[in-house]
Amino acid sequence: MFKRSIWNSLMAWKNSQKHKPLILRGARQVGKTTIVNEFGKVFDNYLYYNLEQHENAQLFEAFIPLDDLINLLFARRRKTKKVGSTLLFIDEIQNSPKAISMLRYFYENHPEIHVIAAGSLLENIVDVKESFPVGRVEYLALHPCSFREFLMALDRDDLLYFIDNPSSSISMHQELMSLFNQYTIIGGMPEVVQEYAIKRDIFAIDSIYRSLLQSYQDDVEKYVKGNKLTDVVRYILKQGWQFAGQIITLGNFGNSSYNAKDVGNAFRLLEKAMLLEMVYPTTATEIPAMPELKRMPKLIWFDTGLVNFAAGVRTEIIGALDIMDVWKGHIAEQIVAQELLTLNDYIDQERCFWIKAGGGGSAEIDFIWRNGAQLVPIEVKAGHNSHLRSIHSFIDASKVSVAVRVWSGPYSIDNVCTTIKKKPFRLINLPFYLVGNIDRIVNEQPLTS
Repeated sequence: MFKRSIWNSLMAWKNSQKHKPLILRGARQVGKTTIVNEFGKVFDNYLYYNLEQHENAQLFEAFIPLDDLINLLFARRRKTKKVGSTLLFIDEIQNSPKAISMLRYFYENHPEIHVIAAGSLLENIVDVKESFPVGRVEYLALHPCSFREFLMALDRDDLLYFIDNPSSSISMHQELMSLFNQYTIIGGMPEVVQEYAIKRDIFAIDSIYRSLLQSYQDDVEKYVKGNKLTDVVRYILKQGWQFAGQIITLGNFGNSSYNAKDVGNAFRLLEKAMLLEMVYPTTATEIPAMPELKRMPKLIWFDTGLVNFAAGVRTEIIGALDIMDVWKGHIAEQIVAQELLTLNDYIDQERCFWIKAGGGGSAEIDFIWRNGAQLVPIEVKAGHNSHLRSIHSFIDASKVSVAVRVWSGPYSIDNVCTTIKKKPFRLINLPFYLVGNIDRIVNEQPLTS
């Protein structure tokens, strides 16, 4: 298994004196079970229980005192408890409401035991179960692999130096862009990345993509059975991939006959499953930048590789010299959004884009990234500074004096830029492969003039 970035967060949780039970969120097949099984090796005792197996769920549903249950969990695995640390991993915990409510008692009565829980559509249970241990659990999110993780999977750790030292990346620009283009095609699903690292054949992983897409369709049958949204969700999972990176209309989405209310509810269900995000615009230039939910959102799926395969645009990307030229730039926005999401392991982060409020012409920024107390505009665009009119509009309306342009060119900083209204600002020209290091790069620049 190649190293995942979330490992450091897991170790910090393990070493914390007041660790609450940890709920690990993420779409199916992003590697939750794999990473926790590997993490279990750093404990003296490791117990894994998958509650999709009926006999395992029955253990937690039975009326057994917690002390006796812990002993029974060891006995069922034919393990003698060793002196030292213990990790209990309860996988697919949504199959036992009692196991969910029991998390609070692990925290209150057995803090010496580390507990990790994972499950599909767990937020749906939060919505309807009063017994959910609010305030007594912690959360981490596991996303598809970032470009950094992709490089490590390909045994190209040598290139991480250039990711971490942007000014030195120019000498390796062509190679890094070539690898990033491969990453854009492959995506970040761990099984896909692992297989590609072994075979280095793009078309040899088709069966994995098909299996993943089928598993998400099967989840619809499992979690939306009998619900009127079943057909809508199924339709989105079949046709929605081709709208990645685009602003969408909910009513009659994809030329369907479904109304806006049902489509919106179906999209929100898929958001809870962490398969996609509806990225809404904001007109704010300072925090808090509240999303304007009555406006049309931009659709971002959780993995670009699946988008390419399901939407049938993979061949177009393979033959392109620049991913900016593919699919009207939609795939470039999709992959940048995916990289931005991997900047941390928080589950509550939301991406947004910016539109100019009021009159005086239209302007739109692809993404607004919150960096501490500031909002930084990010445009995914080629071309000269004079063509970045939306960035000019944002800078003129805000207190920020730095902007980011993501492109296929090499890393550079234009220190002497002025907006149409003659306001000075710095423009960071960020190649795609450095998006995952945007926080460090931006924080090295003064954010205000």
